[in-house]
Amino acid sequence: MIKLYDFLSCPYGQKVRIVLAEKALTYDLVPVDLSQHENRKPDFLRLNPFGRVPVLVDDDTTIYDSTIINEYLDDEYPEPPVLPPVGSSAMRSRARSFEDFADTSFTPPVGQLIAEMSKPEGDRDQTRVQRLHQSVERVLDYLNHELQGNNYLAGEFSVADIGFAPRMLILNEIGIDVLGNNRNNIDAWIKRMLERPSIRNLQGVAAVPVAGG
Repeated sequence: MIKLYDFLSCPYGQKVRIVLAEKALTYDLVPVDLSQHENRKPDFLRLNPFGRVPVLVDDDTTIYDSTIINEYLDDEYPEPPVLPPVGSSAMRSRARSFEDFADTSFTPPVGQLIAEMSKPEGDRDQTRVQRLHQSVERVLDYLNHELQGNNYLAGEFSVADIGFAPRMLILNEIGIDVLGNNRNNIDAWIKRMLERPSIRNLQGVAAVPVAGG
């Protein structure tokens, strides 16, 4: 039986839950309340010494870090795949690169913007808000360019798209116009992703700033 230790609004955990849903895998969700610092309790630190969600336990195998978890799931439960096929080295590296880009250059600034926007308006650092807005806008423009003539970022639907999905779905809630600057390719991409139940099920999950990996 698979167990997933997770905090529901964590975008990194959402990445894993998308993959589990795509592969129709059943699992037990073990909530880890980050607001109560349950990720710092000794039992959890034995699973992940970094104290971050998500953590996946599959029988005797324990894996942390969302990217490594999803690679494990694709190796252990290969159908349907969430990475381009073995032999397509260039496309597999493209998918991994986009997932890493999402994890390091998109998800963090969106999370920081969520944190800033959750403050009373008078307490917000407007300079920081503007800087974070610009950072996210640059990513959106880049993705719109990379999606030109493509349904997805790395051939078929893959971890490249999954990495962006959790935070992409909540941008309008924090004042970012996803479709600004004529980003028609992103508009079509998001609509395609929302046709997938694994992505649709993320909607309505509260967007709060969390730490994960």
